Amino acid sequence: MDKMIVSGGRALRGEVRVSGAKNSALPILFSTILAEGAHKFTNLPNLKDIESTAELLASLGCICSRDGDIFSVTNKGINNFEAHYDLVRKMRASILCLGPLLARYGEAVVSMPGGCAIGSRPIDLHLDSMKALGAEIELREGYVMAKAKRLKGARILFESVTVGGTENLMMAATLAEGKTLIENAAKEPEIVDLAEYLISMGAKISGHGSSIIEIDGVEKLRAAEHRIIPDRIEAGTLLIAAAITHGDVTIQDCRPDHLEALLLKLKECGFQMQIGKTDIHIASQKTWKAVDITTAPFPLFPTDLQAQYMALMTAAEGTSVISETVFENRFMHVQELIRLGADISPKTRVAVVRGVKPGGLTGAPVMATDLRASACLVLAGLAAHGDTLINRIYHLDRGYEKLETKLSHLGGKINRVS
Repeated sequence: MDKMIVSGGRALRGEVRVSGAKNSALPILFSTILAEGAHKFTNLPNLKDIESTAELLASLGCICSRDGDIFSVTNKGINNFEAHYDLVRKMRASILCLGPLLARYGEAVVSMPGGCAIGSRPIDLHLDSMKALGAEIELREGYVMAKAKRLKGARILFESVTVGGTENLMMAATLAEGKTLIENAAKEPEIVDLAEYLISMGAKISGHGSSIIEIDGVEKLRAAEHRIIPDRIEAGTLLIAAAITHGDVTIQDCRPDHLEALLLKLKECGFQMQIGKTDIHIASQKTWKAVDITTAPFPLFPTDLQAQYMALMTAAEGTSVISETVFENRFMHVQELIRLGADISPKTRVAVVRGVKPGGLTGAPVMATDLRASACLVLAGLAAHGDTLINRIYHLDRGYEKLETKLSHLGGKINRVS
């Protein structure tokens, strides 16, 4: 099992390019179930979660391949409708094959995703929306057993915003008979990217990016080509890495309009930035103010940047309050930051972070508990004196493409060891 040694005290400087968005690529790859033919994608990141998705698609009968920057999924017709537990357990996003299988083939057997380190993430809203479209669903021996002759459009109001639920329902509704209206829909950029690919396949979708999405079902979709949007969470992580190391970095090939909540907070902290259409430059800063955040669905502050932002606040001037409203167990990185010398008082969903003096963080052995916590510890290690040994770094490979390589290119000292 790989570990990572981060030697702190070096300011990051230079330019770095952002990879494609994992959270956009996963649902788009599952949407290839909806149409036979050769689907081609560019800017698709090379990640463990992408590998897991390709493995699941291959088990259903698709052929996945990568040739340089082009990732292809060839669907010659699905010949298996079961997403087995051994594949689904690797990645919760596997539930996203449910809607496409039901819509295209009228049948799906999908393993229940099970628990999650950062929260329960129930799939009730996914199942309820499929039932609203006319599917018959039974839960048996840890599997979702779903059938439908043909799904029928319906008006569906989500009781709470769900990104995965919105994605699953959008894909299912593209081939449903009649009109589907999704109310209280998720508004994330990844939702918009999925909708744009479905439209290029021949789907009739409007309102994506707003809280109400309208879909007119069609008889058939076709394979298409698409470029995945830049990963806003990776871009935000790199920005915070530059900030916490007193660096001077330009983040290239990103979408600043997808990062407005973070950029506003960084400006409030006192960081100087120049923002272009596809790049952000953040300038060296000796000190920064502590600023509170509360996580919430897009366009507000993303939960996927909460841990990284907390690392930044450990070295801020003053005290900040970080409130987590999306997941009930997303403060597991707190105890690891405390091992590095951070002053944090955690409660269930609120953490009070008192900034330590410059040089207050000190390297120590720590344990990564999830994907974003891994990134948080890397950033804290970059700011700490001495070496930080991060265990269970495999979490990082699920969602960041060669993060240590990018940070090393900027002047950070990071070594991966087995």
